[in-house]
Amino acid sequence: MQESLAVADSLTIELNKIYKQGHINGLSVSIVNEHKTLYQNGFGFSDIKAKKAYTENTIQNIASISKTLLGVSLLKAQEMGKLNLNDPIEKYLPFKVKNPYHPELPITINHLATHTSTIKDTEFYDKSYVLKDDFGKLDIDIPMKEFLKDILTTDGKLYKKDGFLKNKPGELFEYTNIGATLAAIVLEMATGEKYDDFTTKYILKPYKMSNSGWSFDAIDVSKYSMLYKTDQTEYPRYKLITYPDGGFITSANDLSLFLSELIRGYSGSGSLLSAESYKTLFKEQLGEDNFIDRGARDYSDEYNTGIFMGFTPNGHIGHTGGDPGVSTFMFFNPKTKLGRILIVNTDLEEEGWQQFIDIWNKLDGFSARLK
Repeated sequence: MQESLAVADSLTIELNKIYKQGHINGLSVSIVNEHKTLYQNGFGFSDIKAKKAYTENTIQNIASISKTLLGVSLLKAQEMGKLNLNDPIEKYLPFKVKNPYHPELPITINHLATHTSTIKDTEFYDKSYVLKDDFGKLDIDIPMKEFLKDILTTDGKLYKKDGFLKNKPGELFEYTNIGATLAAIVLEMATGEKYDDFTTKYILKPYKMSNSGWSFDAIDVSKYSMLYKTDQTEYPRYKLITYPDGGFITSANDLSLFLSELIRGYSGSGSLLSAESYKTLFKEQLGEDNFIDRGARDYSDEYNTGIFMGFTPNGHIGHTGGDPGVSTFMFFNPKTKLGRILIVNTDLEEEGWQQFIDIWNKLDGFSARLK
């Protein structure tokens, strides 16, 4: 016990040194295994003007890490007999979504979940960001289903033919937030439950993620961090019409509970999904032919994909996230069964990004010692 405390203290000192280089206003970190949280902490400020500290219980948007809950939810719905990942999406949708270059070929749920649906994020995706009422709205806040219908159907107000790849569905990886949100709509139609209600029932409540939610109404706003464009410039609070793709609000503490369950699931002892479902979640679904350029970044979760679950070139499993004022990583090492979380409330320029990576690597270096 004393040795673990000494290691934790040393890690805190090292992380503080990196934080004090500047460029990041506030952050939280966590290291977990399949049983528990081994280390968590916060650094800097969640509100600079109020001098409010950023802690492991501070909550904020985590961007695309949110999609990992979507993957789990789809497999939960499949276990319940509500849908099958190989089903065409037209079986559930109240409107038609077809690739205009291949209208005879169905798009399946699995295509959405592996980013091979041929759906692209056009410039209209930016319209999904809506400023919270007390700051004034940027765009008209419309229902998620209506927004996607406008983008993806031929008679939609925002439809563009080049919003789809010319490849056939299932052929090529193209990361798509719109496609992810469409998967959530499919889940809603298949289960008869709103997506936020479904995830709350089957993920948040069972794992006591009491400081998490999908909207400002669902969380304690007093714990919410300001998000920053620079070291002093705040972003107004915003939400996403397409919230399933990146609108989850949580803390390092709550997210650690979810990550530990994912590690248990990978190890065959998870309780949220069956062993078979977890194998599907963590199976690399794509091959070399599904990619044009995988890139060389060590932490690119676009190297391969499970069911809304990313794989890095070095075999780590999880997801990254990025939105205005948000940069996040959540990955675990399947060999060591150790996972890491890093949540930042500031846009990252070149120096900030290097600082982010230095913190991430420092967590990795201390993980085994905490175990």
